[in-house]
Amino acid sequence: MSGELLIADDAGVRTITLNRPDRLNALNGALMAPLADACADAARDVSVGCVIVTGAGRGFCSGGDLKDGGGDRAVVPPNRDSGARTEQGFTRLRGFMETARLLHEMSKPTIAMVNGPVAGAGIGIAGACDLRFAAESATFLTAFDRIGAGGDFGSTWFWTKILGTGVARELFLLGEKLSAQEAFAKGIYTRLFADGDLAAETMKAARRLADGPRMGFRYMKANLNMAEDAVFEAALDHEALNMTLSTQATAAIWKAAQGQKS
Repeated sequence: MSGELLIADDAGVRTITLNRPDRLNALNGALMAPLADACADAARDVSVGCVIVTGAGRGFCSGGDLKDGGGDRAVVPPNRDSGARTEQGFTRLRGFMETARLLHEMSKPTIAMVNGPVAGAGIGIAGACDLRFAAESATFLTAFDRIGAGGDFGSTWFWTKILGTGVARELFLLGEKLSAQEAFAKGIYTRLFADGDLAAETMKAARRLADGPRMGFRYMKANLNMAEDAVFEAALDHEALNMTLSTQATAAIWKAAQGQKS
């Protein structure tokens, strides 16, 4: 991985750390591509039971790095393969946004460890995770209104699903910065810890998840994701199928384990 992204494994927990602390871990081209690759690798790796995403230094992620200019450097003259500037920009951004899809859809629990300010694309990354543990010094800011942008990294989708359309529209349209306590009260952060306790408490929960019934979590997360969009009857069908598959497989695994002990 690049120096702008750190990967660490600990007893089934993979921690992915955005490592641009001097820029509050703002996303640039050198970081976004490795981040998407790291999430894809974590999704594939059977040794990983839980994924933590966090930022180095005093912030989680301040969004896209507007001073980087990486997007302009990546544009090539219009051609029949890549299209013009708009097509190239869309293709590039959509590829980077696989990070959000992977964190949301991978078949293992994901935790955003929000150790400080989060804004812009960073709220998409945090929203993509199943859980959000935050430090008391964390803040939350959509920020897209400040740059005249519509929102990316799944941010408008995730926060509408998590908070409901009324609260999501308030956050995006008014663009007010929330303290950690205010964000926790709205349901943005799952749990809130003192700054000094955040890392240890997050790892404690992550290890519990990594040591838990991974197959059960896989089907559970599939059910939860299905429930976000499916009509009720389809959700019941999906739950019934996955409950049958998971309980039968668990019973077989336990039976095999008991046989090995005897």
